[in-house]
Amino acid sequence: MNAFFALVRKDLILYVSDRRALLMHLVLPIVIAAFFGSVFGGGAKNGVIDVALVQQDASAVGRRIGAGLQADPNLHVTVMSRAQAEQAVRKGSQAVAVVLPAGFAEAAGSAMFTPGPKPVIELLYDPSQTAVLAMVKGMLTQQVMSVVSAEMFGGPMGRTLTERSLQQLDAGPIADPALRNMLAAVRTYQAQPQPQQQTQQMSAKGGDAAPRGLSMPFTTRDQGLSNAPALQGYNPYAHAFSGMGVQFILFMGMNMGIAMLAARRDGIWNRLLAAPVSLALVVLARAVSATIIAFCLLCIVFAVAVLAFGVTVSSVPGFLGIALCFGALTAGFGLLVAAFGKTPEAARGIAMFATLIMVMLGGAWVPTFVFPAWVQQATMIVPTRWAIAGLDAVTWRGLGLPEAMPAMAALLGFAALFMALAIWRFQKTPA
Repeated sequence: MNAFFALVRKDLILYVSDRRALLMHLVLPIVIAAFFGSVFGGGAKNGVIDVALVQQDASAVGRRIGAGLQADPNLHVTVMSRAQAEQAVRKGSQAVAVVLPAGFAEAAGSAMFTPGPKPVIELLYDPSQTAVLAMVKGMLTQQVMSVVSAEMFGGPMGRTLTERSLQQLDAGPIADPALRNMLAAVRTYQAQPQPQQQTQQMSAKGGDAAPRGLSMPFTTRDQGLSNAPALQGYNPYAHAFSGMGVQFILFMGMNMGIAMLAARRDGIWNRLLAAPVSLALVVLARAVSATIIAFCLLCIVFAVAVLAFGVTVSSVPGFLGIALCFGALTAGFGLLVAAFGKTPEAARGIAMFATLIMVMLGGAWVPTFVFPAWVQQATMIVPTRWAIAGLDAVTWRGLGLPEAMPAMAALLGFAALFMALAIWRFQKTPA
């Protein structure tokens, strides 16, 4: 037993004394996780879309459409000229530019009740921001329908356009009684006095009385659901530190396996086995030391995440359990590299490729919920998927030990499989 502890102690001392390894496996994941966390929502403008507005319609209704867009909390609107907007979108400083053409409000009002060409709002967008374009279209539709319909049913422009439409219908060769009756009813509605309460409210705000018209028949109440503190919600740093920690600790396991290959090639294992030390003891000691190193690295990475980036660990036992099981998985992966690799040089390329595939499919770079549905199902057989899911569960999701246990069981299962394959291979090809 003393030989086993001596082997473990030797591995730990060698690793801690290797400054390059500490830089690679500890400092780099913290730096890169901080970067990714800020990119994916850690900034102050989280969830706000940059939009340029080209206000060519100077009418009162056109200005109200522009003001509605600027008042939307989901948009950060900057008024620009057409040339400025085009340049900003091309440079990527603005995701979308909305061009509200001259005469748009009047043309849109006319198009509500009478056939004919409809006015066009031009949207200039960054080709990499197609998802943002769809969101801006929805918000723009809400503002245009709300303002234009209100003007048509209660504003001065609406009364003018209604009269014009009635005259066109009366003078046209084909009568449309239904449309004429509807427009006549609208004219009657427009002639009614504005409600006193609404007029007083608008006067108190220093504006004119708001036109009466159609409004959105519903409102929404957004509520993000997780067991995390209500004010925290989704912390992108939590997922970034999970992903980068898993990736670089797996690199540590890969390097451990390559170091074992180098030791076997250099005859170090033969000298060890010449002593009263079995092959199983050497392999077990390396697995335990790798597990300890991986566990400590992940704990230190998340200690920085908690202290410097506001990440909350909802269950310390759950986190420690995930960290320990992932440490065992890392050790198993390293042993697998050492057992099946022929030379350190050949094993490095294959192991690097396997590691990058695992962290990519496991959601270390981007969350798995952005993957297609079939990819999400397929990645259930990827061990890193369970590590990321377990770390997410005990951080920003605010879950506890019971919810982390399936991920712990999966990680232990993969670790046992990797170690069993490695031991079988070692016995088949002794040092």
